[in-house]
Amino acid sequence: MHPLVNIAIKAARQAGHHIIRAQDIPARIRVSAKDTRDFVTNCDQESEEIIMEVVRRNYPHHAFLAEESGETGQHEVMWIIDPIDGTTNFLNGYPHFCVSIAVAIEGVIEHGVIYDPVTQDLFQASRGKGARLNDKRMRINRDFTIERALIGTGFPYKDLSLTHDYMISLQAIFAEACDIRRSGSAALDLANVAAGRLHGFWETGLKPWDVAAGALMVKEAGGMVSDFAGNDNWLAGENIVVGTPKVWERIRQLIQDSPLYAHYKA
Repeated sequence: MHPLVNIAIKAARQAGHHIIRAQDIPARIRVSAKDTRDFVTNCDQESEEIIMEVVRRNYPHHAFLAEESGETGQHEVMWIIDPIDGTTNFLNGYPHFCVSIAVAIEGVIEHGVIYDPVTQDLFQASRGKGARLNDKRMRINRDFTIERALIGTGFPYKDLSLTHDYMISLQAIFAEACDIRRSGSAALDLANVAAGRLHGFWETGLKPWDVAAGALMVKEAGGMVSDFAGNDNWLAGENIVVGTPKVWERIRQLIQDSPLYAHYKA
């Protein structure tokens, strides 16, 4: 295992342990609003600090792009951190959230780790080396079609002006898919696509820390990853489509045929 992955796993597990302990003592959790329907807890901040401290003990000069503290440092190696992806789930006791850590080297995502502290599932991937769930290789079924597909998504809850157009795309995809799930953690949804538990996923309004690790896992498990236009701008472009090749292609076609796509053509 690559040394950077070892450190990412160590950091994710320590942060996950802290998160579960905090959830067991609700009085410890303090909540503030970053924006409309966008909350942060002291546990998000503490989890992020734990991860960064583990990394700094081993790689003191590396840079960070983290959800709560932003971009710090300058180095060819950057750690992209979401300390709790699914904060709203976490603060309501809904057991679906994760720690997501990716490592980019010279702008390319090379490693990713996602840890679900509730189930203790550990997802990991390295570019060109495949993806694993709890030490078992993850491979998607490349022949899976949308008619059989369980597909994940996320609502544009931060930008309600997109609601109407999003619902049209949702209706079109739901009409063809086996079923749709909205779990509240994009990172964990992406990991579950890589694991074959979901067969596709799309969402808008995302940030690099939401998708960096999970998208690498989908790629390394044999899946497809793009933005709505089918291009490779998913890390910075705030929208993403992933899935088995056939499911990814059909979701993308349906989005492009919907009014939602007009918001992202540029």
